Amino acid sequence: MSVPYRWIIVAVGALLGCVALGAMFSLAVFLAPIASATGWSRTGISSAMTLNFLFMGAGAPFWGAASDRYGARPVVLAGVLLLGLALTLASRAATLLQFQLLYGILVGLAASAFFAPLMALTTAWFDRHRALAVSLVSAGMGVAPMTISPLARWLIDAYEWRTALLLIGLGTWLLLPVALLLRRAPRAADASPMAQASGESGADGPSAKQALGSREFLVLGLTFFACCAAHSGPIFHMVSYAIVCGIGPMAAVSIYSVEGLAGLVGRLLLGALADRLGVKRVIVAGLLVQALAIAGYLFVRDLRDFYLLAMVFGTAYGGVMPLYAVLARAYFGPRALGTVLGAAMMLSSLGMAFGPLAGGWLFDTWGGYGWLFVGSGLVGLAAAAMALAFPPLRPLRNAALAKPA
Repeated sequence: MSVPYRWIIVAVGALLGCVALGAMFSLAVFLAPIASATGWSRTGISSAMTLNFLFMGAGAPFWGAASDRYGARPVVLAGVLLLGLALTLASRAATLLQFQLLYGILVGLAASAFFAPLMALTTAWFDRHRALAVSLVSAGMGVAPMTISPLARWLIDAYEWRTALLLIGLGTWLLLPVALLLRRAPRAADASPMAQASGESGADGPSAKQALGSREFLVLGLTFFACCAAHSGPIFHMVSYAIVCGIGPMAAVSIYSVEGLAGLVGRLLLGALADRLGVKRVIVAGLLVQALAIAGYLFVRDLRDFYLLAMVFGTAYGGVMPLYAVLARAYFGPRALGTVLGAAMMLSSLGMAFGPLAGGWLFDTWGGYGWLFVGSGLVGLAAAAMALAFPPLRPLRNAALAKPA
């Protein structure tokens, strides 16, 4: 029996997202070798990751709007080309400033060409099991640190950092034939609630201007921002916090790995639950669990408790993240979904960039991470409260999405 093409779209999206985000986040593996070989400061090298987040957010609305107009395939092909070029040029950087500009700006812009177009395309291919399909694509992005990062480490050990980065950049271009498998979905049969309420004909939904100016997008964007601002600081500083609590360095790193694996499970679990129980209900519950788990870190000290809480925390934040795309599709339909997701991704990237900086400042100011977890927990509760303000999804034909939160 042949596999329905929509599942090929899911597999291709997962692979493309895995390589794109894996290449960006592999900077953590390159950090020490680059510093040792060049004498550049670790702070200076690490700043490239901050630039990644900022320019990923800046580029997301542009790529999203382009995918609405031209389709996902040409946008993702451009992203693959730019990503390979950026990594290749960064491997030849002669100064720290050159590296920051090439890796920080170009890689960030290239990586932003994947999320919104791939998520918009995936939602367009599915009427049933939409949340699960989006979660599977997101799961591919989630395994990036467990795939590309070990490959980067092996290449560095076999050669040196410049050759390793060059090979990863050249290898990225092998995804060009894979990206050619992306196709536009058959025309959707359902209209967005906003389109139906305004009397628009067809299944396209509101324009980008209408969508971005709506209450629905305001609530969606602010919730996405607060969600990411809440968990980014605890994720980034988790290893350091565990060491402060007396956990050994290697064991502390393993806590981060447990969070990552739990996030993978959470994407699949919450995606399946959203299809059965309704996406709004699952988002609200996931955000509430995330907030409580963040606050729970104030009370853990031994490794077993860290592991248990990491499983809960990872499942919650990993599972919630892809569901925003499903909710956006339910509100706005396919017409301007790439633009909507790109704008939402911009806000989420700002939230991701905010958490690590706030955590570092709180530690330097107060000499510990207690206030980070207090503040992040409160922001997480605010995200759950904002999610309760999501307007009703009416009158959707998809019963799974139409259930009230």
